Amino acid sequence: RNMIRRWVLSLLKTVRKFFGEAIVVTQEVDDIIQSPIVKESIINNSDCKILLDQRKYMNKFDDIQAMLGLTDKEKAQILSINLNNNPNRLYKEVWIGLGGTHSGVYATEVSYSEYLAYTTEETEKLEVMNLTKKLDGNVELAIKRLVQERQKE
Repeated sequence: RNMIRRWVLSLLKTVRKFFGEAIVVTQEVDDIIQSPIVKESIINNSDCKILLDQRKYMNKFDDIQAMLGLTDKEKAQILSINLNNNPNRLYKEVWIGLGGTHSGVYATEVSYSEYLAYTTEETEKLEVMNLTKKLDGNVELAIKRLVQERQKE
């Protein structure tokens, strides 16, 4: 455990030395809460933190707040993510905190064709995949057709 912590710390310092930024991504909040390696090596050496919608972790958020060293203002910002989105636009919100001095919630919006290319919504993925099969495997053409159909609506 200590060896892994030292290795991660060394990696982070080396990356910073060359003006880089190491990026650690997780979908499992327990990875953050339960790992001393994550806390000591990664979180304490991260100036930039990016969080997506955390509402499903409401019952664990006090632990997350403590682990990440978030202020009450930052906690309120994070828990406001996606609560009042405009239903006429395709976007999701994200919280970005920079060095404990600046933070905010930002909308991330892409074109409809980009949305279709990367959506994880099952019905939309199936619609793209089914049209792709009809078009001999041409995903790009399938997406273009779906975009054209939507523009006609």
